[in-house]
Amino acid sequence: MHIFISPTDFHAWSELLSFLRDAFAYMDSRIDPPSSLHRMEVEDLRNKAKEETLIIATEGAELIGCAFVAIRDDCAYVGKVAVAGSGRRKGVARELMAAAEGVARQHQRPCLELQTRVELLENHRTFAALGFEKVAETAHAGYGRPTSITMRKPLPANPD
Repeated sequence: MHIFISPTDFHAWSELLSFLRDAFAYMDSRIDPPSSLHRMEVEDLRNKAKEETLIIATEGAELIGCAFVAIRDDCAYVGKVAVAGSGRRKGVARELMAAAEGVARQHQRPCLELQTRVELLENHRTFAALGFEKVAETAHAGYGRPTSITMRKPLPANPD
């Protein structure tokens, strides 16, 4: 497995969008409201990568994982985390998060933050196993119940 952070020669935007849609497809019948990914197009991903740090994981020529990291005032926010079915339970998510931690440290942020939908209990468990803790519940606009949970992972000042 190889991890690439902000690869300057990355041009496979259509493939990345297809990869994300495939990886998120299992959620479609389970989450409400639907994922914002349904509204994204190739140009949206290109623009996202200009504003955020794109991290991709490959095995040979195959894309097996990705994440985006946005630097916020108080944290590094990790979004659009996806791992191919063939990459699950092989440490891909752990490697993506380790790369995200490196981005956070580079920007002197004390923690990683992410959101996951309340319905996706398996994601809660995965992120907890990676050191994240639930810190809040939020609701999408127009919803009177929590639709997402916010999780954070504090980063030690000295990783060694």
